[in-house]
Amino acid sequence: MKELTELALDTAQARGATYADVRVVQRHTQQVAVRNGAVSDLVEVETLGFGVRVVADGAWGFAASSRLERPEVERAAAEAVAIARASATAGGSPVDLGAPEAHVDTYRTPCQIDPFSVPVDDKIGLLLAADAAMRRVSGVRVTEGALVAWRENKTFASTEGAFIEQELIETGGGIVAYAVQGSEIQQRSYPNSFARDQCTGGWETIVEMDLPGNGERLAGEAVALLTAPACPCQVTTLILGATQLALQVHESCGHPTELDRVFGTEAAYAGTSFLTVDKLGTFRYGSPIVNLTADATIPGGLGTFGYDDEGVPAQRVPLVREGIFVGYLSSRETMAQLARLRGEDPARARSGGAMRASGWDRIPLVRMTNVNLEPGEWTFEDLVADTDDGIYMEMNRSWSIDDKRLNFQFGTEVAYEIKGGKMGRLLKNALYSGMTPQFWGGCDAICNADHWRVWGTPNCGKGQPSQIAHTGHGAAPARFRNVQVGVR
Repeated sequence: MKELTELALDTAQARGATYADVRVVQRHTQQVAVRNGAVSDLVEVETLGFGVRVVADGAWGFAASSRLERPEVERAAAEAVAIARASATAGGSPVDLGAPEAHVDTYRTPCQIDPFSVPVDDKIGLLLAADAAMRRVSGVRVTEGALVAWRENKTFASTEGAFIEQELIETGGGIVAYAVQGSEIQQRSYPNSFARDQCTGGWETIVEMDLPGNGERLAGEAVALLTAPACPCQVTTLILGATQLALQVHESCGHPTELDRVFGTEAAYAGTSFLTVDKLGTFRYGSPIVNLTADATIPGGLGTFGYDDEGVPAQRVPLVREGIFVGYLSSRETMAQLARLRGEDPARARSGGAMRASGWDRIPLVRMTNVNLEPGEWTFEDLVADTDDGIYMEMNRSWSIDDKRLNFQFGTEVAYEIKGGKMGRLLKNALYSGMTPQFWGGCDAICNADHWRVWGTPNCGKGQPSQIAHTGHGAAPARFRNVQVGVR
């Protein structure tokens, strides 16, 4: 592998590249799914390829191939340089990568039980047991479950002297029950929305989920929702459960802090951001108890790794501190650009380590790592007891947010009325809406570390051509004042 990466870098430099890096990526994915008591999906995929990224004449070029052979490595490296030189004719500011990153290291996801070592028959048996538990409940029409195993081995090398080998392992799964009455459908998922939670780790994470043990409870809740009253339309106090809050963080905190969006390079597909550079260090994003951190080092997160796809070490990056916006998710190039705008030395700019590509055939983009709402001091029981009148919502069902990540509306699978500090009636079709700074400004209580965990979001879309990233979000239940719920 080292011989081939050196060949790519030497070829790029010989053709005139001032910088080059190469990623060799081998990925193995396995998915098992059941539906209504029968196997519905059994997929196993392996891919292998490499991508060469270069700077020549001050512009980027990229080329990739699935043929890991010497002539093809030379061809792709030369093509990347030719593309860079063609791109340079369009003008624009020359690429500046800031301070060099020349790390030599290895990294492997901590894993107790390799998910690929578990026989497929055992995985099917587990899902069928959970499916049978859900179908024992009268009124359930459709039951589904899935398990995913994912392994990525990748080698990164650059002309700055970096050489990094990583093995990343992910395991995920979940179940969902659909209850039907006339034209109405209600659903309940476990342990996360859309029948899937995923993390970096091994099969031990699936054992901890206990999917069969939660099947009957889940199905019963789906049926109970059919006859529950609808969520009222009002302005009230809202408590969000951890899984819903994780998606809220993803959409209204993670995406707007991506620095490439701020600079406009993502506008066509996923929008820009309201967190413009002039707001850095001064803008009140939320209440004083709101602290957000991008942390690629935390165990179990889908955004956890050793090094990003520019060879930058995983790190913790503050995004919001005591309610004030203080940092971005960034790359080497965007941090150098930010330094210039702020009158600082771009040669000293260091990336936050948030550049990742969805595979060997894609260029890295600024992506979320694990964007976490730091825990507070409350127990969940005390938080409910302290709430005289409000609504508790949990588990996402739908979402919508504008291209600057300001106006949003979310729907949840389940909600409960809170009266006199106690959980009351089950409510269905729950919705809430707001504007990002006002919503986070109304956050007045966050549960403590005992209620906090990292949830996986394995389906974050961005880029053209499209890339799907795996991100994580740590959260505990939190309370928000004066929130619009229901349909206005």
